[in-house]
Amino acid sequence: MSDSPAPAQSPGTSRSTSATIPPNILRCLTPVTDGYGVDLRPELSRVGLDEAMMCSAALRVSYRQGSAVIRRALELTGDAHLGLRVGAAQHLTSWGLLGFAQMAAATLREAIETGVRFQNLSGAMVVWSAGQEETGYALRAELPDPALDPAVAVFLAEEAFASVVALTRLSSGTDFAPQSVEFTFPAPRHLGPVTDLFRCPVRFDAAHNRLVFPTVWAGRPMPGHDRVTYTAVVELLEEQVAARRDQQDLLEGLEISIAQSLPDVPSFVGQARRHASSERTLRRRLAECGTTYEAIVDGVRRERVEQLLRRPELTLRDIARQAGFSDVRALRRAVHRWHGVTPARLREESAKQ
Repeated sequence: MSDSPAPAQSPGTSRSTSATIPPNILRCLTPVTDGYGVDLRPELSRVGLDEAMMCSAALRVSYRQGSAVIRRALELTGDAHLGLRVGAAQHLTSWGLLGFAQMAAATLREAIETGVRFQNLSGAMVVWSAGQEETGYALRAELPDPALDPAVAVFLAEEAFASVVALTRLSSGTDFAPQSVEFTFPAPRHLGPVTDLFRCPVRFDAAHNRLVFPTVWAGRPMPGHDRVTYTAVVELLEEQVAARRDQQDLLEGLEISIAQSLPDVPSFVGQARRHASSERTLRRRLAECGTTYEAIVDGVRRERVEQLLRRPELTLRDIARQAGFSDVRALRRAVHRWHGVTPARLREESAKQ
């Protein structure tokens, strides 16, 4: 089989501030952390999310927002295998229409390929690919940002494969076990949670995050197979992908325009004209993306400040001016809101990385 279609996320074009990811992982994360007595609402609020927004099917979050919440959840729970718990707690309904299409697929292999094809609708924070390899039918999960916080990277890799195994067992049989699982990160101190979940050989410090399916399982019929239903749901998913592509283009266009204009911020009226729409229409389109123009400006400024703080020759006054802040006090307030620390402390932490 040829490799599955390349993910819609194109390296070098997607920006971490774009709110384009369905927050499925965050929705599954919250009840798991509740079990630890950890309340994630303050952290969700810190990144601009509240309970009402989290209940909205239209909500989209950015990679930055998702990573920040996950990082805080890891700190508060102290559970190095939190990703395993979140992945294992999921159901096919957690993935919406995509999960329904997978249940109606002809075989497990077709269900996997459908998941890869429409991965940007699943809330995935890894980049999926699948194909036949020498060792068997393999599913890979790569991180889109190599500079990701190591703890968050471990969470995402564990969550990705734990969810696949959990959903396969729910849909095809509880006796399912991968042929092998490989992770790029070093072996954890406690292997029990990993081996207990996967029930197969697990290798660490590997070249890729990879899960290999036994051949007999890859071709196994799905219990809920229905060709008519599968075809109808896939048509709906294709429509969603087309709409999402338009949203991604809009968000990236606005971000690039703002980034190129700093320290000045283009007016919203000017942006509406640039996109050949009225102000009302542009606000509605941004609302459909789960964001606002103000939030996009804030995200671009945040990214610019983080970049400038890595340059030791720049003073805080230089950074405030180049990022479009009125003065150093406004810069300090913004950095504290984003990171909970002063610009000087953030600069020290960045220098250590």
